[in-house]
Amino acid sequence: METIIQISQFIMSLSLLIILHELGHFIPAKLFKTKVEKFYLFFDWPFSLFKKKFGDTEYGIGILPLGGYVKIAGMIDESMDQEQLNKKPEEWEFRSKPTWQRLIIMVGGVTVNLILGYLIYIMMLFVWGDGYISNDKIPYGAHLSSPVFESYGFQEGDLIVEVGGEKIIEFGTAEKRILIDGERNIKIKRNEEIISLTLSENIVSELLKNKGAGILSDIRFYNTIDSLIDGNNAVVAGFNVGDSIVGINGMSTPFFRDFKNELEKYKSQEVEISFYRNDLLKSIKVNTNEDGTIGYFKSNNLERSVIKTKKYSILEAIPSGINKGTETLANYVKSLSLIFNKEGAKQIGGFGSIGSMFANEWDWQRFWAMTALLSIILAFMNILPIPALDGGHVMFLIYEIISGKPPSDQFLTRAQVVGMVLLFSLLIYANGMDLYRFISG
Repeated sequence: METIIQISQFIMSLSLLIILHELGHFIPAKLFKTKVEKFYLFFDWPFSLFKKKFGDTEYGIGILPLGGYVKIAGMIDESMDQEQLNKKPEEWEFRSKPTWQRLIIMVGGVTVNLILGYLIYIMMLFVWGDGYISNDKIPYGAHLSSPVFESYGFQEGDLIVEVGGEKIIEFGTAEKRILIDGERNIKIKRNEEIISLTLSENIVSELLKNKGAGILSDIRFYNTIDSLIDGNNAVVAGFNVGDSIVGINGMSTPFFRDFKNELEKYKSQEVEISFYRNDLLKSIKVNTNEDGTIGYFKSNNLERSVIKTKKYSILEAIPSGINKGTETLANYVKSLSLIFNKEGAKQIGGFGSIGSMFANEWDWQRFWAMTALLSIILAFMNILPIPALDGGHVMFLIYEIISGKPPSDQFLTRAQVVGMVLLFSLLIYANGMDLYRFISG
């Protein structure tokens, strides 16, 4: 069921982005009285799931979920239909329109996706605000996501407080500065001491291997019982609300994650747990459940104290949403250099990787955040000067404006074929990597 929910959210998001992108081409084409023969969600090769003709345009849903398209009369596009090109241009064809009109038609999809990304960020800030973990409110540091980072000078309980001379306000953003902005000089807080570190270039490969987990994965909290599950083992053993668990079988586990990870080693076994009650150290023997738990919920009071949420009025959300969208675009562009790193190339993924980024339960905030991100990525990728993409058509139109004459139909056809081969090769590689990771685990 969780997989079905993820797939449903992904298809819903992708369909919305494709339809709006194609409307970005469709609307100006209609305004300039250009005939649009087809408007499709997904590709109708080898056949369509649904189609209906209204006026001059056939609307439909294709069987191949690799995007969508509008087929504009008199234009060399992914359909590779050249029948019209052998005839004299009609006034309603794309090739008969002034260059500036053709340019507007071609940049329409990218423009819509870019504006959509900004609008979603604006509305998200207005509806939900901006929640983050305040870095300077974290009292006990954070857990290392992997022991490998110890070789770079990090220790369990460290907290990155400065990167490249700039203070870290939001927990979890330090790694972005290191990975995307190329910063290597950092300062960490260890207990009450501030320590300077200069990271080697190998840190990039290690962060990429860690698949987004970062150097410090989550913050450390003491393990205090907030409530007990009736009839469960913790109640039977005699634990009380307010007990602070600090150890298991003689091993010190003062923080919740340490205790949770250690307890999972003793599924369906008896363990001895040490804890403080009214400042007195005590111990109780308790049986664990099959899943390595004992039946209680930890206190979230400290967690709530470090989470900050900034609320926005609609007038405040507009500039902040635009800034967030611009920052997202800039970070994505800068991150593209990472694909030339050996580990970065391994992280390239296709539809499976993208789909897995959606929540495995219906989470509208996460859904819209992912849709905004994908919309901005789609806008940038489509404007790249690659034949078969919108940016390729724009590139040839700019050439026409400068030279005063368009490239030949033969050249455009060949360029379209080359672009499609490149795109399908990348598509096969990306989804092949997903398949490889799934098979290899």
